[in-house]
Amino acid sequence: MGRSAAFFDLDKTVIAKSSALAFGRPFYRDGLITRSDVLRAAYAQLVYQRAGADDQQMDRMRDYLAQLCKGWRADQVRQIVTETLDQLIHPYIYAEAATLISEHRAAGRDIVLVSASGDEMVRPIGELLGVTDVIATRMVVADGHYTGEVEFYAAGPNKATAVIALAAQRGYDLTECYAYSDSISDAALLACVGHPTAVNPDRGLRRAALEHDWPVLTFRHPIPLRRRVLGEKPAVPVAAMAVTAVALGGAAAIWYGRRRRRLTAAA
Repeated sequence: MGRSAAFFDLDKTVIAKSSALAFGRPFYRDGLITRSDVLRAAYAQLVYQRAGADDQQMDRMRDYLAQLCKGWRADQVRQIVTETLDQLIHPYIYAEAATLISEHRAAGRDIVLVSASGDEMVRPIGELLGVTDVIATRMVVADGHYTGEVEFYAAGPNKATAVIALAAQRGYDLTECYAYSDSISDAALLACVGHPTAVNPDRGLRRAALEHDWPVLTFRHPIPLRRRVLGEKPAVPVAAMAVTAVALGGAAAIWYGRRRRRLTAAA
């Protein structure tokens, strides 16, 4: 068998917010965007968190962000991300995702972040997690400035295309690979591996997971990543899983008791 990998979507799968929208405030502070841009970004994030995003919405977001950053200095963007990453992203890493990444790494699998957000944002977040392999949106840069054009948009079916290409390049056996995402827009990504999992799925992906019998996970516990770096175990998620197991067991016992009483009465 060939080598295998675990592919993780970023927003709402590994981190509890939109990575692209998280940097709105420092961009405003440094004069890259206006107050109205901040408000539009905040509204977009609210809608995204509540309902997810379909292909058309993501395309509109791509075009809007591409034009918004036209003329920005690429080095200034990288500097802002570096300076604010700890404050904006560090506390929002899902403990459950960090644990999964550690388990896949221990099993010898490569870890790859696959995100529609810009490479300038995704790669530093990956470094926080010890992940160097990234598939992300790449903007065209000329003379050190963004041109407003998109070189590669890592969203929708493009994610699956990039994953398949990477698998061919590295010799991954896709039937032995894993993928995790929260959005129906990533259905093609999930379908191209042998072990797909829906994480915090939006309604569309929840329906698809039910239709294809894909596992569904719920991540609820963002923690500062430094606790993982220092070797602390995420006690809250473990406790939560225990509570869930007890609750499921109790529900099963109640269901069994009611069913037994109905059968006894019928007899």
